[in-house]
Amino acid sequence: MSEIQSLEHPTLKVPYEILNKKFRSSQKTLDREAAAVFSSCQEIDKSSVMDVDLAPNVAGICDLLDNTVVKLGNYKRKIEESFTDELDAAQICKRRIEHLRMGASAFENASDPNNEPVLSQWKRTRLDRFLVEHLLRTGHYATAMKLIDDNRQLKSLTNIDIYLVAQAVETSLLNRETATALAWCHDNRSKLKKLHSQFEFHLRKQDFIELIRTGRRVEAVRHARKYLVGQEDVCFEEVQQCTGMFAFSTSDTISPYKHLLDPDRWSHLVEEFRSENYRLFQLSTQSVFSAVLQAGLSVLKTPQCYGSRDKKNPDCPICEELLNELAKNSPYAHCSQSRLIDSISGQPMNSDNVPMMLPNGYVYGEKSLQDLAAENEGIIVCPKTKEIYDIREMKKVYVM
Repeated sequence: MSEIQSLEHPTLKVPYEILNKKFRSSQKTLDREAAAVFSSCQEIDKSSVMDVDLAPNVAGICDLLDNTVVKLGNYKRKIEESFTDELDAAQICKRRIEHLRMGASAFENASDPNNEPVLSQWKRTRLDRFLVEHLLRTGHYATAMKLIDDNRQLKSLTNIDIYLVAQAVETSLLNRETATALAWCHDNRSKLKKLHSQFEFHLRKQDFIELIRTGRRVEAVRHARKYLVGQEDVCFEEVQQCTGMFAFSTSDTISPYKHLLDPDRWSHLVEEFRSENYRLFQLSTQSVFSAVLQAGLSVLKTPQCYGSRDKKNPDCPICEELLNELAKNSPYAHCSQSRLIDSISGQPMNSDNVPMMLPNGYVYGEKSLQDLAAENEGIIVCPKTKEIYDIREMKKVYVM
C-alpha cells in the first residue's frame, strides 16, 4: 500500500484538480445565467405593475416573456453541459480509484498463488501508464498515442488531456506566437495568481519585444501601457529593461538589451510553461517512470557491474551495455549484509551451499563443484581459467 501511495499521487491529484476547476467554472457560468433570468423576471414584474386606468402593453410583455423563455433555455442548456462535464470528470476519478483499489487488494493478497495473474496484470498496466506519462512529458506524443490505442483503458488512467493542451501551447510558442499560451493563462488565471506566476507577464513582455523588433514602436508603447505598466512592484527591473529598449536600435550589436532580442527566448518560454503547468497540477518536474527507473538502477548497481567483462553477471540487468551506461551516474546499492552468489549455478552460497576455493583463487559453491566432480570422476575444470584440479584440492572459505 505504501508503494501505491508514494507513486500514485499524480494519478488522483490531476483529475481531482480538473474536476474542481470544472465545478468552479460551472458555478460561475450558472450564477451568471441565473442572474440573467432573474433580471428578466424583474422586468416582467415592473411591466405588469401599472395604473389600472391604462391598458396593459401586451406586445411589450410578450417580448419580455419571449426573452425570458430564451434565457431559461440557455440556462437549462448550460446546466446540462455543466452536469455532463462534471460527470465525465467524476467518472475518471472513480475509474482511477477503482484501479488503485484493485492494486492495493492485489498487493495485500500477494502471497496467494491464485492472485498472481491479477497482480502481474495490474503491474503491467501500471508500467504502461508510467511509460505513457513519460512519453507525453518528453514530447513523444505519437508513440504515447500508439500505446493508448493498444490498451484503451489507459486513456482514462493517464493525464493525456493536460499534455495535449500543453503540446498545443508549446507548438504555438515555438512558432513564435503567444495567443494560445495567453488563452491558457486566462483559462487558469485564478490558480496562477495563487501561485504568484509571472508567466503571463513574460508572454506580454515577449509581445512587446517583438513589436520593437519589427519597428512598430507606437504599438509597443500602447502595449506597454496596457500590459506592462502596473507590474513594477513585482517585475520592476524587467519593466525598466523594456522601456530602455526604446533608446537603442534593434540592429545595434552593443546594445545592453540585445539579449532580449535573442530568438532562444522562445525556448525559455517553453521551459517556463512546462514548469508552470507542473506547478498548476502539483506534478513533479521528473516523471514517475524516470524516478522508478533510477531507483531500480541504484538497487541493482554494484561495483562488479563496472569491473572486467569476464566478471560481469549475465543475469544482471546493470551488466548489460545500455543499462550499464544509463546507471553510470547513479549511486551504488546500499547493502548492509553481503551475499555471496555462486557464478556457476546462480544460487546463494551459505551454510547449505558452502563457498569453496580452488587453488587458483576462484570461489564457487560446494554443490556446483560436487556436480562438476561427479561428471569427471573427481576432477574439476575451473569454468573461468579451464585449469584442472582434484576435488580434494578445494578448500572451505570462511567469511568474517
